[in-house]
Amino acid sequence: MSLVIAVDGPAAAGKGTLARRLAAALGLPYLDTGLLYRATGRRVLDREADPHDAAIAAAEAGALRPEDLDRSDLRGPAADMAASTVAAIPAVRAALLDWQREFGRRHGAVMDGRDIGTVVFPAAPVKLFVTATPEERARRRWLELRSRGVAADRAQVAAEIHTRDEQDSNRPVAPLRPAEDALILDTTALDAEAAFATAMAMIRDRLNSLDPGAAKA
Repeated sequence: MSLVIAVDGPAAAGKGTLARRLAAALGLPYLDTGLLYRATGRRVLDREADPHDAAIAAAEAGALRPEDLDRSDLRGPAADMAASTVAAIPAVRAALLDWQREFGRRHGAVMDGRDIGTVVFPAAPVKLFVTATPEERARRRWLELRSRGVAADRAQVAAEIHTRDEQDSNRPVAPLRPAEDALILDTTALDAEAAFATAMAMIRDRLNSLDPGAAKA
């Protein structure tokens, strides 16, 4: 199987930025699997429907098109909560699972999400679980929103992060959790450069432990 690196973790832990850099450094395709759920949630909202409606959410997941992932309205509180809600629906996850696996099998990939290492590619040779304290993640998300010109109350952002964590960790299907053999990367005190350097070292060490020739790339 082509090399797949799974990058999982909660919201605003820095996994997306890190995964993109890892993909570029390793010459692998990159997939933000969260966009699949965000786009599904947005399609449900476009219908003025409830993201908790399993039938509608599953239908929209099955109708997802590549261009849906390029929409400019897939970020923000409404999109965040809709994505988390539809991601808890088994039929939605089933509709998107094969899509994700085929992407990774085709040429290998760095894939970031919440269940890559536990469900999508449990046999991936490298699994990173990227995390940070809830306070630091809320601060990062608040700064991100401000940088995009979105007025946001910091306390409300923290509450939304908490709610998202609760939904993702307690859903009955594919809950957010580290794989048993995941490498844990806490980015609370790390900037993007330090997180990238630490992750690359962890990846090389893991690949080298599996195949001494694999970490020389």
